[in-house]
Amino acid sequence: MRLADLTSTAVGGDAAHYVEATTERELIDAVTAADDAGEDLLLVAGGSNLVVADSGFHGTVIRVATRGSSLEDLSSCSGGMISVEAGQNWDEFVAESLDGGFVGLEALSGIPGSAGATPVQNVGAYGTDVSHTIARVRTWDRTTRQIVSFANADLGFGYRDSILKQSTRNGSPRYVVLQVVFQLKQGTLGMPIAYGELAKALGTETGSRVAARQVRSAVLSLRAGKGMVLDADDRDTYSTGSFFTNPVIDESLAATLPDAAPRYPVATGSGERVKLSAAWLIEHAGFGKGFGLEGMDGYELTGGRAALSTKHTLAITNRGDATAADVLAIARAVRDGVAEKYGITLHNEPLLIDCTL
Repeated sequence: MRLADLTSTAVGGDAAHYVEATTERELIDAVTAADDAGEDLLLVAGGSNLVVADSGFHGTVIRVATRGSSLEDLSSCSGGMISVEAGQNWDEFVAESLDGGFVGLEALSGIPGSAGATPVQNVGAYGTDVSHTIARVRTWDRTTRQIVSFANADLGFGYRDSILKQSTRNGSPRYVVLQVVFQLKQGTLGMPIAYGELAKALGTETGSRVAARQVRSAVLSLRAGKGMVLDADDRDTYSTGSFFTNPVIDESLAATLPDAAPRYPVATGSGERVKLSAAWLIEHAGFGKGFGLEGMDGYELTGGRAALSTKHTLAITNRGDATAADVLAIARAVRDGVAEKYGITLHNEPLLIDCTL
């Protein structure tokens, strides 16, 4: 199986062994078999957060193809507890939750990938993330060989981080996500708008509440305009989405940046730190939209096979026949250029499998 066929960037070599698991039991058995054989393990569901080496993966690749969601509990006070299988398409689940009369995920519409990946990365967008709605995560612990459930408070959620992610080495996790349970409110009004760009698109102010379906529509439109909604006919969407996370740095370093550089507050307990816009840093370090395309700076790196999106500088795109090496060449140039100009090192958001920056 070519891993390029399983990832949204469409790069990566062959898997030595490939298994598809459609039930929880099949998933646990496949993981256990790989562990018993002493093979390296890579789990793939949506494939939207992976860059796999051109040499492929020499161990076992398990495609998590479990599907479905169900209402576990409903109360007037706490809302609905909805469980979703790890392999369920994320955006389909968001749409289904809205159809069922539940709100809380609307600002996370259009994010590619699977439900099981969301707690690992603490997936977020437009001022919110899944840590606000996840009640618990059911996992298979490969070390103790037991099913372990984590409550929200035990997941160590941070910016694009969790203990699930921290347990992962070269794409191989200690804890295999089996199921995620979300606690969502009933209603039609979405949660308070927490992001200025989204508020502007909705013609309202941050902190206000509008219909959840209206929020979803606006988010999908914004994401599509940035090439962040998968579209087979749009090469700008052949990417991992945002390749770099927004850096969180000391305020003293942030003070050396131009006043125009956007700054955002970070969670309490982070000390005197501030979050910056990776996109702003990239653009102002000289890497514009389309960097790497023919006729643009950076073309010599890959011959135009990989480039920054023409819609958004955070996405590194496959223009047709790129390799993982091409994608990483663009990423390396951007990372090094930002570090040289601003003294800030950008870190990759997708997992790099058997390859490095």
